[in-house]
Amino acid sequence: MTGPIDPGAGNTFALRGRIVTMDPSHTVFDDGVVYVRDGEIIAVQSSSAETPNDFLSAPISTKGTIYPGLIELHNHLSYNALQLWQVPKLYHDRGQWGRTSEYGQAVTGPMDVIGRSPSLLPAVIRYVEAKCLVAGVTTSQGIALFSNAGARRYYRGIVRNVEQTNDPNLPEAATRIADVDAKSTEGFKAQLLKHRCCLLHLAEGTDVSAHTHFESLHLADGSWALSKSLAGIHCAALEPNDFSVLAHYGASMVWSPFSNLLLYGGTANVKAAKSAGVSIGIGSDWAPTGSKNLLMELKVARWFSDSNAGLFTDFELVAMATSTAASILGWDKQLGSLEKGKRADILVLRGARVDPYRQLIAATEGDVQLVVINGTARYGDTRVMVELQVLGEAVTVAGHRRMLNLVQAEQDPLMQGITFAGARATLVHGLADLPNLARTAVASMVSPMRGGEPQWFFALDELHDTGAELRPRLSSTGPSLDLTEAGARAARQVKPLVLDGLTIVDDHGFRGRIAAQPNLPKDLAVHLMGLFERSPAALSDK
Repeated sequence: MTGPIDPGAGNTFALRGRIVTMDPSHTVFDDGVVYVRDGEIIAVQSSSAETPNDFLSAPISTKGTIYPGLIELHNHLSYNALQLWQVPKLYHDRGQWGRTSEYGQAVTGPMDVIGRSPSLLPAVIRYVEAKCLVAGVTTSQGIALFSNAGARRYYRGIVRNVEQTNDPNLPEAATRIADVDAKSTEGFKAQLLKHRCCLLHLAEGTDVSAHTHFESLHLADGSWALSKSLAGIHCAALEPNDFSVLAHYGASMVWSPFSNLLLYGGTANVKAAKSAGVSIGIGSDWAPTGSKNLLMELKVARWFSDSNAGLFTDFELVAMATSTAASILGWDKQLGSLEKGKRADILVLRGARVDPYRQLIAATEGDVQLVVINGTARYGDTRVMVELQVLGEAVTVAGHRRMLNLVQAEQDPLMQGITFAGARATLVHGLADLPNLARTAVASMVSPMRGGEPQWFFALDELHDTGAELRPRLSSTGPSLDLTEAGARAARQVKPLVLDGLTIVDDHGFRGRIAAQPNLPKDLAVHLMGLFERSPAALSDK
């Protein structure tokens, strides 16, 4: 078994700048220093305080604002090479759009081909992790794999994976419950009690059918198949009293407002959730029907909050992606804030002129100056990376020279020698050649490979019977979605595709795709396009 991500890796270093700790006291050091050694935060203090022992070099001046790394509690990373889907109409629950031919041709078919193309698999993994890094995300949901030999595993990579940490201090979250255990409410509850955190779709949609999935958790004796470990993803169909039930059992929720608005024209009643005392995390869902990254999702959350009489403070919104998210996972002793003794997952944004919480919410990918995971600098401004004595692969974001450090001591064998530039080139070519790849992919549905070394494929929970399901369908809610045949039909009709852009600031077509969405409030589309055309580091406090 492999060890934890980058164990004991990284240099001894110190970063100076404005520090937003996200600790319980909301401490902010206007001019502070965070000291890091062996992946651990040794001290967080004012720059005028006495330097800790063994830190001989002067702190690296970031001239920016330093935050905990962002924790994303909901994503389907495998899909994030695809562009935003042009949603044709308003839907009311997940079962409606998931069965349409339009979705099949745009998403299901292409992903079935990509997921069954071994040449594309490492390229997708490298690319979608880079999309996380350039947006300051240090933790997300991982990528599930299965093989022709029947084996299953989670990809363990550069970005921290909530499903596979191999670290007793970071208990692994369950995101899939075996079908056999999801067929009964009692079995579902038993599975919940086995884990510290279970991230599972719940009441995704806005109609009665979506709400039925929550009602199915109501046991005959009047109790509920709920526990503190459940973090319900979406919860868009829940009513105020339902949130009181969640709060009674200590359950939490994960909010994905952009995806909900895009598909259903509405989102979760977060006002009722907050009033009931339900902890709220946040996630961008996935590229086909969600935000490109967590920076965008925070902007949507801020817009929704402002449009509803200021539901959340900026601190509360930032906490959804840092301290509150860590608490939901049961990782709050290790991550989520910048405090002595915690893991050195760090995000640095350029500039320190505006309110620090507002700055993060308004930031674009062009403002991300440095991303550190477990003490290892993974992405950042070339100058800062060189000062940290880190070598990497050059990239350009919003006209700024940046560097990606994708070398890992315990790198997954699938990823040996895969560069970002190579991954992007492979995907550009592969997506353009998707119809030809589809012929091989469809054949594999009928005659899977046998013998020899296991060949790995993406475990796309909505498509294949991989023995696990992200959306458990309890007995009273009807059968699971069976889209394997639909996927096969769609795969035969796939067309060449264009790779989704790494960032919003450099993907000018993305703004047009948002503007063309029929279900989004028009002022939200205008709001988003405006925010990604300016730099929050240059904003005044007015």
